[in-house]
Amino acid sequence: MYTQCPECLTIYLIAPEALAQARGSVSCSHCTAVFDALRTLTDNLPIGAQRLASHESDASVPDLVQPVMRPIAAANIATHAGPAAAPTPEFARTHPAPSARSNRIWKGGIAILAPLLLAQIAWAERTELLQNPTSRAWLERGCSLLHCTLPVAHDAENFVLLSRDVRPHPSVPNALIISATLRNDADVAQAFPIVEITLTDLDEQRIAMRRFKPSEYLGDVRTLSAGLAAHASTALVFEVADPGKNAVAYEFKFL
Repeated sequence: MYTQCPECLTIYLIAPEALAQARGSVSCSHCTAVFDALRTLTDNLPIGAQRLASHESDASVPDLVQPVMRPIAAANIATHAGPAAAPTPEFARTHPAPSARSNRIWKGGIAILAPLLLAQIAWAERTELLQNPTSRAWLERGCSLLHCTLPVAHDAENFVLLSRDVRPHPSVPNALIISATLRNDADVAQAFPIVEITLTDLDEQRIAMRRFKPSEYLGDVRTLSAGLAAHASTALVFEVADPGKNAVAYEFKFL
């Protein structure tokens, strides 16, 4: 096959592979012009020709009517080869492993939330934890490291009244002295309770009632802050106004 440079009119022998390489565009080695080789392409070189005829482009698109072969589509090959394989169940599929960044985020969140959860549980169960000797020992060790002080445990149900007595006040007229012995049955030291004393008549009708704070019946600040030791007992003394002869019974209650 032959083609001609339109600039210097040099005629070249050209192979189909060279035409296909740049879709018909070629470069003249004589004048370096780039031109469309298809415009003057011819199978035979006319004898004595100085200029090859140019092929004018036609607006009509030629039809191809002699097929040589047609490739079989991949989908058709799979269809004829046999039935399609059943889809893999979800539990048997291979899932991508979580990234290292995702693992770090989860671990960081757990490291932050776990102490908060433990703190909430400890606050909700603080009474039981302070009353339990084992947990209190651990809490005291932690407080010693953090330089904090645990509050003294308090459970009024663990206080027991061993004895009580009422008599006229020896030096104050129209007054009574009420004495009692209190024991702490808990396994840990407990804060001194609020003591409620109620005086009643023969019909168990209340005549007088008063509640005494620990600071009102104990004057020692150190004793107040330390609380009543486990299984220890102490004597309490209260001074009250005499409500009269109708007061024949009295009752202690610890709060």
